[in-house]
Amino acid sequence: MDEKRPFNKMVLSFHPERSKHKVDFLLNQASGCPVANATPMAMIINIPEQVLLIKVTRLADEAGVLSGFVLVFYDITQVVASPSEELPAGQESPLRRLARIPCVVDHKTAFVEATSVLFLESEAHYTRVRTEEGFQFSNLSISDLSARLDPALFMRVHRRFLVNVPAIAGLEREAGKTLVRFRGERHPLVPVSRTEVAALRRALGLKSGR
Repeated sequence: MDEKRPFNKMVLSFHPERSKHKVDFLLNQASGCPVANATPMAMIINIPEQVLLIKVTRLADEAGVLSGFVLVFYDITQVVASPSEELPAGQESPLRRLARIPCVVDHKTAFVEATSVLFLESEAHYTRVRTEEGFQFSNLSISDLSARLDPALFMRVHRRFLVNVPAIAGLEREAGKTLVRFRGERHPLVPVSRTEVAALRRALGLKSGR
């Protein structure tokens, strides 16, 4: 554990409690073979007025033995966030809204316009972002995205799914379950939790019902 203890402190002690499990996960992933492990080692930190992206790189000696890690912090606020609004004096700043979602394409960070997203699907600590072109991989958790995307556009309809309401083409019923259908035949249907059906129908301007 010495490689995780810079400045005589555990590296996790420098991060907020809600982020510690993700940082630990990144370090454990980075400690493996970088060739065998294709998962991008990156994450976002939720700070009200900033959007920070962390990338982790492993350090090794001449024999290839792990000797430590380098954590690089990128301030990508101006790249991905919507313009901030002036708040009344004394009012706490909310989380900055994301206008673009950081994704990984060919091991490089790319930025997907939020309005082009159909839905987002949770996958462990990360998220699959579905656009008209297909799926892309985001280093952000669906909880991070749900907190930062515009609530007037995006709605959490299931513990694993967040949908872009204006992109919805219709609702379907199958085996007693409500499913969201998007524009185009090739996009998968997204399930809606029973507790969220009524709210989604209201958001779509539909009458309540089954």
